[in-house]
Amino acid sequence: MNPSHIRNFSIIAHIDHGKSTLADRLLERTGTIPERMMRDQFLDRMDLERERGITIKMQPVRMKYKDYTLNLIDTPGHIDFSYEVSRALHAVEGVLLLVDSTQGIQAQTLTTLAMAQAQGCVVIPIVSKIDSPAARVSEVRDELARLVHVSPDEVLAVSGKTGAGVEELLEAIVARVPAPTAGGGEARGLIFDFSYSSHRGIAVYLRVFDGTFKKGQPLTFHAAGKDFIALETGIFMPGETPAESLSAGEIGYIVTGIKEPGIVGVGDTVGAAKGALPALPGYGKPRPVVWASVYPESQDDLPNLRKALGQLRLSDSSLSFEEESSGVLGRGFRCGFLGLLHLEIITERLRREFDLTLIVTIPTISYVVTRNNGEREVIYTPAKFPEHGEIKMIEEPWVKVIIITPADVVSSLIQLLYDHEAQTMATETYHDGRIEMIVEMPLRELMRGFFDTLKNISSGYASLSYEMLPERVADVARLDILVADEAVPAFARVVARRRVEEEGEKMVEKLHAVMPKQLFVTKIQARVQGRIIASRSLSAMRKDVTGYLYGGDVSRKNKLLDKQKKGKKHRAQFDKNRVQIPEEVFMKMVQSSAE
Repeated sequence: MNPSHIRNFSIIAHIDHGKSTLADRLLERTGTIPERMMRDQFLDRMDLERERGITIKMQPVRMKYKDYTLNLIDTPGHIDFSYEVSRALHAVEGVLLLVDSTQGIQAQTLTTLAMAQAQGCVVIPIVSKIDSPAARVSEVRDELARLVHVSPDEVLAVSGKTGAGVEELLEAIVARVPAPTAGGGEARGLIFDFSYSSHRGIAVYLRVFDGTFKKGQPLTFHAAGKDFIALETGIFMPGETPAESLSAGEIGYIVTGIKEPGIVGVGDTVGAAKGALPALPGYGKPRPVVWASVYPESQDDLPNLRKALGQLRLSDSSLSFEEESSGVLGRGFRCGFLGLLHLEIITERLRREFDLTLIVTIPTISYVVTRNNGEREVIYTPAKFPEHGEIKMIEEPWVKVIIITPADVVSSLIQLLYDHEAQTMATETYHDGRIEMIVEMPLRELMRGFFDTLKNISSGYASLSYEMLPERVADVARLDILVADEAVPAFARVVARRRVEEEGEKMVEKLHAVMPKQLFVTKIQARVQGRIIASRSLSAMRKDVTGYLYGGDVSRKNKLLDKQKKGKKHRAQFDKNRVQIPEEVFMKMVQSSAE
């Protein structure tokens, strides 16, 4: 194929700015999908994507327009899946930057634009949803033109719903997106994604930079050092469609036949076996942002959970997990996720696609602990935090947060930022009166319901995006919950030192409400650095030992009650270390709100 007739591009946008709908119209106008097969959100393959109306997994597709081949990689819009977007940008020369004409520029718009510009992609700015009665086309067009430093005339206007402006967009893609630079000779391509089939093994999705790939060709993975034979080469029309070959500049797939996990990785280079060309620059390894433990409700399902996580890892390279054991919940897996939505999606897929019943703990972040002897350790779970006397310093991850909000909620937002330990770094007022604020804050505070509260105080009009910053010194402490003077590791938390009393009281009250009574009085306490900060006593289970008495002297009843009291006191000396905490109590205390 002539590389000068190839255009590779992605659509990037803030969530719910009409990206999937526009992709539908492009497929329709280019005749890629027959009209009888067309449906809304065509490139969103998972039921979960269609139900929620969001894109979770990137999806490549090839379209034909006049004499040109257009390769689109549809990308997610949510901040948790920015890693998917960054991988797609390595495989294309241009991007369509979509901004909703009813909402204007949002926080994620700025983040994705910066990623595209850093990668050197040509940006085509587009105002979407121009058919809406609430559209502010002229105003948003001017705003977008200033953002990308172009004339307002260069900003396109489209409607994914009606198809208005789509023909002009196709012409702009051909005219503005540069053709790929193609190298000849030896075959070489960059893996940006892959899929897995139990019959064919792993199929790698790649952008070909040099040479030609063909079926039956001996190939190798540069980083993995694994040789294989190409069982099939193909393109996306939009499903995997076999093709005789893949040449430089094209986007397609190669079926490897490899079924072992851990060999194929995104960012690896596929090249000719015993080839001389070096590996292509790959991607940075995704860094988990939050951690949560996932346990099967029945330990009999542990092998099924292990297999399910392995299969999801084959289609989601940003998922990480390792086996762990809890004395209460049994064996499970400590999993790393890119954010709370990523956690929610993975656990929901485990339930739906693999029919598993799960217990998911409250998500936490990682801390870097320096002990008194100078030893540094990364701690992923509060239960493994060293005792406070052994700790010299604790460091925690911070985030840079971009917030765009209506001006009338700024006063409430300032209070919210104070409550979550945020530091305001810069502010800017937009042409339409909205305020952009750049703040820095601890990741643990961002996870502590910050986004939900922001949406509430702004009536849903504020938007937010964030990026990770290096660790900073943290003023936090481990909060232990004691039941009958014994710490319960599954209830441990790491909280800000200024909020330990509040959190301690809250957890003690919650456990007191759900804990069943024992045969003796049971103390429930919160402890921080050896100090009890909250305490409640759970009264003993009581049997009516005087039920058969009637009439007579009250001293007979008091004598029986005193005897019962002494018996319970004697029994407590033996039973205080054998408190029975039912599984449902642990589920209520540690179950994640993301389930």
